[in-house]
Amino acid sequence: MNQEKIVTVFGSSRPREGEPDYEEARVLGRALAKHGFAVCSGGYGGVMEAVSRGAKEAGRKTYGVTAEFFTAAKLNSWIDTEVRMKTWDERLFELIRLADGFVACKGGTGTLVELAVVWEMLNKSVITGKPVAVLGDFWQPVLDRVREVELGHPAPWGEANGRLVHVAAGPGDAASYLQTRLK
Repeated sequence: MNQEKIVTVFGSSRPREGEPDYEEARVLGRALAKHGFAVCSGGYGGVMEAVSRGAKEAGRKTYGVTAEFFTAAKLNSWIDTEVRMKTWDERLFELIRLADGFVACKGGTGTLVELAVVWEMLNKSVITGKPVAVLGDFWQPVLDRVREVELGHPAPWGEANGRLVHVAAGPGDAASYLQTRLK
């Protein structure tokens, strides 16, 4: 039986090769691969392409979960295995189901929804043992605000309060954190 660990990466479809967010996701893909992970993404462009490219360049397998719903989007060339779903929500839940852990990169409303659904599923114990890291400080204000609402007062974000979501300083930190949690 295959014991491959898969990390699903969420992020914007907008970054292009050479742009900082693309290159950071590419480094993330390499870091995840070097820590022994296969990489799963939404399979399209931007961060999804970059993280897949980085993982392939480091010799690891990549998965892309796509949906018929996105008629104009094309599968990126760095994907080994496409998992095709009919609808947007089926795609989201397949991205979650396939993963042993998650990383959320900088993104827009789609990435926010993906992170929020994973976070809520962990919070309600719908899924367990699937660690989540957010890359850099982009998501920090969102995490702080949600924790403030949950606690009823402002609280500093740290490991004590952030048991479900780890704020990773960079790609290597995200990969190391997931490796430690998924031993």
